[in-house]
Amino acid sequence: MDHTTAPHGVPGALTRRRWLALGSGVPMVVAGWGWGARPAHALPPRTLAFPRDHGSHPDLRTEWWYITGHARAEGRLWGFQVTFFRSRVEATQSMQSKFAARQLVFAHAALTDVQGRHLHHDQRIARTGFGIAEAAQGDTAVHLRDWHLVRTAADAPGNSRYTAQVQGGGFALDLRFDSTQPVLLQGREGLSRKGPDPAQASYYYSQPQLAVSGLLTLGGRRMAVQENSGRAWMDHEWSEALMHPDAVGWDWIGMNLDDGRALTAFHLRRQDGSTLWAGGSVRAAGQHTPEVFAHDAVTFTPTRHWTSGRSGARYPVDWRVQTPGGTFSVHALLDDQELDSQGSTGAIYWEGLSELRDAAGRAVGRGYLEMTGYAKRLRLG
Repeated sequence: MDHTTAPHGVPGALTRRRWLALGSGVPMVVAGWGWGARPAHALPPRTLAFPRDHGSHPDLRTEWWYITGHARAEGRLWGFQVTFFRSRVEATQSMQSKFAARQLVFAHAALTDVQGRHLHHDQRIARTGFGIAEAAQGDTAVHLRDWHLVRTAADAPGNSRYTAQVQGGGFALDLRFDSTQPVLLQGREGLSRKGPDPAQASYYYSQPQLAVSGLLTLGGRRMAVQENSGRAWMDHEWSEALMHPDAVGWDWIGMNLDDGRALTAFHLRRQDGSTLWAGGSVRAAGQHTPEVFAHDAVTFTPTRHWTSGRSGARYPVDWRVQTPGGTFSVHALLDDQELDSQGSTGAIYWEGLSELRDAAGRAVGRGYLEMTGYAKRLRLG
């Protein structure tokens, strides 16, 4: 694991600070540092423009690119996650030193060995500049040392190919993800509300049903992804918003259904477990526009729990999720998919490969479930 110390210009040790980004399914748990941060404001509606909006938006407080998925290699099922985060540090923006950490880049990667019942993961952090870390503005091109996520135009107008390369502790990912469907704009044409206040919103789009190819490496063994064996999901989100003060965490799913549908659902929880805000969408294969769910139209009900022997957190690893697009059950394919990111973002959370089942209990898709705020309440500052 890469235990990078706090960058110059960031007060205090990184592992004593948390930054938290709120999203309708944020892959993971990052947000504004809070050191001299300007007040959050409501984001204006705007038309997202590509390829520009595939790139970084350094004037906003926080941003992430998040790819999760599953594939088969050597006849076995694997799950994977690659996430890059960018954070604008307000307290250093006026500093003249070229060493000031005006932007930070974080990265998480994980490989779920379903048959071996084990999750492998790693994390990194660095300030931008000096060739160490960067998030380009014109298109997706993010790197942190030798970890990379790059988008290139594919064979048809508007299509994308993402290439992810990660060399983690004991595992590696060298994967390609090709569009099979158009970009999915979440919320109101890409402006997604995250809470009851207008300031709690983000620009957010997804690329579901990505075809997966490439190599997985575990313990030095290189394994080719079997053709047509997997699907991935990409989320890109950027925001000024902070999490609502009454929220302690959230639960989120991004699911690729076997019939080509794409399902997003999330809710933010209060301390007593009740829902503060919810949302999501569903889009059928062959469609451009999703059905967007109202904030009070999604219900998450836990049906089974697992307790971590490391953090002591008790996670609902099976759920019943009711949406206007149907009622589904979500079943974790491995209970222990808890990630400890205290060496980077400072949070402990659960994020893992899960199966989606219909009301009759039939498997209809796979994707990722994320749960935050169970090990400890998420706090800013």
